[in-house]
Amino acid sequence: MEETRVALLGIVVENPEAVEPLNRLLHQYKEYIIGRMGLPYRKRGVNIISIVLDAPGDAISSLAGKVGMLPGVTAKAVYSKLPEHPDAGAD
Repeated sequence: MEETRVALLGIVVENPEAVEPLNRLLHQYKEYIIGRMGLPYRKRGVNIISIVLDAPGDAISSLAGKVGMLPGVTAKAVYSKLPEHPDAGAD
């Protein structure tokens, strides 16, 4: 079984037209997503999205890279320092 990491993907969306392609990308990685929180910050005209993942490192970096390539979207992944859980994948 492939080792997974817990990570937070922080996303700032400045371009409203990027929301649909962003949601399509997130749907492709749905098996790894533990939770999602989105906050529209209307005063500044941006949306801030937090995605929590438990995924292989290459999947996390791939998603972060693809999201960051969308026009008007910035993404940054923060990885936990937790060791692999002994029951990983048991769900």
